[in-house]
Amino acid sequence: GFCTGVRRAVGIVEEALKQYGAPVFVRHEIVHNKFVIENLRAKGAVFIDELAEVPDGRPVVFSAHGVGRNVSEEAERRGLTVLDATCPLVAKVHRQIARLEEDGAEIVVIGKKNHPEIIGTVGQLKHPEKAHVICSAAEAEQLALAEDTTVGFVTQTTLSVDDTAEIIGILRKKFKNLLAMSRSDICFATTNRQGAVKALASKTAVVVIIGSANSSNSRQLRETALKNGAAKAFLIDDAAELDFAEIGGSLGISAGASAPEELVEGLLAELKKHYDKIKIHHVNSVKEKDRF
Repeated sequence: GFCTGVRRAVGIVEEALKQYGAPVFVRHEIVHNKFVIENLRAKGAVFIDELAEVPDGRPVVFSAHGVGRNVSEEAERRGLTVLDATCPLVAKVHRQIARLEEDGAEIVVIGKKNHPEIIGTVGQLKHPEKAHVICSAAEAEQLALAEDTTVGFVTQTTLSVDDTAEIIGILRKKFKNLLAMSRSDICFATTNRQGAVKALASKTAVVVIIGSANSSNSRQLRETALKNGAAKAFLIDDAAELDFAEIGGSLGISAGASAPEELVEGLLAELKKHYDKIKIHHVNSVKEKDRF
């Protein structure tokens, strides 16, 4: 089900609709899940790419992925009513990268260059063009900086835990003066789900991840399954997309941090229609008690 950051972000849009009435404008998808977006759109949320699309006098919500300084400054100039749904763990990364710039470090950002979270993170810098955005070990090896350069890094919150650890290890070997505000910025929800999928993949040959294709943390769960023993791993929006010919015997099920719990329940209900006897085992269950 939802991580606490997603629950908070979706709640902010729903509360804005109650307080201000429709339409409420949301810059980019509030979270990356097709069903969440369709549900909020039906209630009166309007998803936009740029603030120029927001009429004067209407509220705008910043998505959980965060925005750059230029977006915040534009909203302030226009006098827009802003509700900031940036995940607090992303906002922490924003503070970290700004501090690294103040300290004069060369800044490495580990993440996917065109992902909204990375655009917002790099956008915290006064000189964003100077940031080095990398997303692989090969790109880390190719960084053309002197070994005595003071280098600081931050990471996207929804990356592969193992891949990110490898990249950070390379940075530590390459640069004697490596600054980090934390070991990595991957959020606990992403870490917990990847740990659970590793356990699933060791027990079953087929793993299904419920989540949308544009969800970074959901895609990483599929990759985690394939790298840790699963012969097949599928990423589906809901039960309607599952090919029953591809499964049999045992099936591992997990979901991205922006996938509603009802989609998991819907998949289980559909499986019960196809098979006479189903035994459900919970694997590596971690209770996430944190609330923002």
